[in-house]
Amino acid sequence: MYHGRAAVKGNRAYGAGQRTSSQPLKNITVSDLSRVLAGPFCTMILAQLGAHVIKGEMPGSGDDSRTFGPFVKGKSLYFSSLNYDKQSIALDLKEPVDREILEGLLGISDVVIENFRPGTMEKAKRTDRPRRPSQDTDDRPPILP
Repeated sequence: MYHGRAAVKGNRAYGAGQRTSSQPLKNITVSDLSRVLAGPFCTMILAQLGAHVIKGEMPGSGDDSRTFGPFVKGKSLYFSSLNYDKQSIALDLKEPVDREILEGLLGISDVVIENFRPGTMEKAKRTDRPRRPSQDTDDRPPILP
């Protein structure tokens, strides 16, 4: 995992499965701003179906589930089992630079998955739906809680 100003790096789990030849979501980009179980499980399935998933995490500690055992070679198997086939980027939403990076990330995303406390996305000044520059405002993808 790298801080927002650095490159996005992939996260492969031990024994991670191969993607199937049928990837119905191969042209979909997902911003995964979720943590622990429900959101990461959802985005894991989207990644298995071919979506490009970019997981945002807290700088320093990352997703809370990185501390859940058991561990193999210092890595949480719990975290790895839910987050393989994703890329990770560390973002501190209290930092203006990282909020700008988040805006850019959401701008290229087709889908956003988040499970913050109510109001967190609004505080991060992200109240409208993400859209690609080529899309009309009527054709914007949904934000999923």
